[in-house]
Amino acid sequence: MNALDLGTRFLAATPTHEHRTPEQLRAWARIAFEYGDELAAEHPELPQLDIREKTGGKRPGEILLAEYHHRDHRVTLYRDSLDFARQVSAKRGHPIPADRLRRAAIAHEVGHHLLHGVRTRELNRRLGHRVLRLRAHVAGADELVVHRYAQHLSGIDPLLLNNFLVSAMDAPSARSRRSLD
Repeated sequence: MNALDLGTRFLAATPTHEHRTPEQLRAWARIAFEYGDELAAEHPELPQLDIREKTGGKRPGEILLAEYHHRDHRVTLYRDSLDFARQVSAKRGHPIPADRLRRAAIAHEVGHHLLHGVRTRELNRRLGHRVLRLRAHVAGADELVVHRYAQHLSGIDPLLLNNFLVSAMDAPSARSRRSLD
């Protein structure tokens, strides 16, 4: 299964896309990945940020690796979730070095920050999704953009890691669309 297949499956599992065709979802995934490629080309290095670490990211039905705090341009990394992600990926035959996973989590959060405003409007324009309401968007496309951005900056495939984490979560009905958030 390639990245485009994973992206298509990711969108298919996102609420609001239940009745979309696989072709439409695949086209949206391709557009989101291309936009993530462009974002990485424009911003190939992580900015200097205040990085803090703590525990508390792994809860029943949820795995939060990191979060970006807009007010003070700070990223919080959750050690327990990062450790869990490394264990899960190693068990699946894809060991991830701690420094690369850390970089992927930070890059993912930075990607969300970079995607605000004009870039979000441009993504929506490219997706061509028009509905009769304000702020219309393709749910999940922003995640694919920042996953791709994080992949460029870390060498880790966040969608593959996301699949590993979803399958390993304690609650059988739990689903984590944003495990790298």
